[in-house]
Amino acid sequence: MRKASRLFEIIQILRLARKPVTAAEMAETLEVTPRSIYRDIAALQAMRVPIEGGRGIGYILRPGFDLPPLMFSIEETEAIVLALALLARTGDEELKAAAGRVNQKITGAVPEPLRLAFRNQALHAWGTVAPSPTGIDLALVRRAIRDERKLGVDYRDELGRVTERTIRPIALIYYSETANIVAWCELRQAIRNFRADRVEHCEATYDFFPGEGEGLRDLWISGWRTRPGAA
Repeated sequence: MRKASRLFEIIQILRLARKPVTAAEMAETLEVTPRSIYRDIAALQAMRVPIEGGRGIGYILRPGFDLPPLMFSIEETEAIVLALALLARTGDEELKAAAGRVNQKITGAVPEPLRLAFRNQALHAWGTVAPSPTGIDLALVRRAIRDERKLGVDYRDELGRVTERTIRPIALIYYSETANIVAWCELRQAIRNFRADRVEHCEATYDFFPGEGEGLRDLWISGWRTRPGAA
């Protein structure tokens, strides 16, 4: 998690807390060390965010500080509710967890009439829930797309043959049965789609492709897309 995102998350944790929150508790939630939390708290205090407390007793956010309010219409709120429900049908465990946190944050920020729209469970997304792939972490793929980082994958085609590939991921498409990774395949020297459920193993490499992602997406959108699974 980037530092800017972590600072925002710390404010959200303290804003929603009903009692002091220790650095250890925040560190566990954000998957960092308590030392990182101490540094982040100091950085926020230097930016005049009114955080009070200390080591061993926990931290609180002094009343009167808040982030800009989120104001949604009923229709906009319903759109968010349905979008979060649709995320629960993907096989991306990190995105599903993030959807739950988004729901909590917005529920705590909007006025009571709109808060009811999040609680009444009147909107549902129905259909098949995609199973989580076993050979690849979709969160790793999303980070690689953002960071323009190459991935090494062991990929099994429709005939069961496994090949080792180095790919440059540029997009992730969620279908009801699986997710497809759109990437430039260095073996095939072309844009290819890789079904997540056919990836036997995946790991981030130490090689990057800075500045190439947008051009590869333009190439894909302009007609180089292959059928799902054609790798």
